[in-house]
Amino acid sequence: MEQEIVKLVQSGKDALVVGGSNGVGLAVAHVLSQYCHVVVIDKVAPAIPLPGSDFIQFDLTEPDFSLFDGIRPVDKLIVTAGFGRLALFKDYSEKLLVNMMSVNATAVMRIIWHFYPRLLSADNFYCSVMGSIAGFMSSPFFAVYGASKAALKIFIESLNVELLKSGTDNRILNVSPGSLKGTAFNGQDNDLSQVIPFAEELIIRMMKKEDLFIPQYEEVYRQVLKRYVTDFRAEGIRSYEYKQNSGRLK
Repeated sequence: MEQEIVKLVQSGKDALVVGGSNGVGLAVAHVLSQYCHVVVIDKVAPAIPLPGSDFIQFDLTEPDFSLFDGIRPVDKLIVTAGFGRLALFKDYSEKLLVNMMSVNATAVMRIIWHFYPRLLSADNFYCSVMGSIAGFMSSPFFAVYGASKAALKIFIESLNVELLKSGTDNRILNVSPGSLKGTAFNGQDNDLSQVIPFAEELIIRMMKKEDLFIPQYEEVYRQVLKRYVTDFRAEGIRSYEYKQNSGRLK
């Protein structure tokens, strides 16, 4: 896998990882930093040192995104920023609701907007966005999070058609996993040893300009999505009870 990454990644241009300080973003930045210069944009500094990289502190709830226009030369854009809270909707504050939709969905769309001319060009540009399997189905206890990821799903699918019809072969990869071990998503510590294999596959698929990556699709999610399409009400109840008994609720 390492030789394949080296062959694909070494384009001579930089990579930008938005949300590269923890979890999947940190793993992606760590892998890419071995082969190219990486710029990490996040609210906090990376949890581990990333030699040969630069860090720019930025909060995705800020109103001005013009800093994304000045980051060059970049031909790899990976957006993993986002957060969720496993809780019933009645336990959300209005502020949390607004911030989650803003960071997880609107901010991602704004970032893509700033780089869209590069995606539309004939030059190679590689892009991936962290979605979630929760964006493909109802997800009780994750209603707002799932809604934000569903927005990204439709956004990415729509743009990929526009890119296709424009004549470019550049695409946006929708990366939509279920729960991932080794990330800080649920308040746990980062464990890169568990996340790096996933990050490597993400990079390879992005560099091949694929448009959808659902880990464990054949093993798990093909049947889950089939059940959802057959009876979304019954699958929603199953999802509710699964999360209720998972031990992840606090």
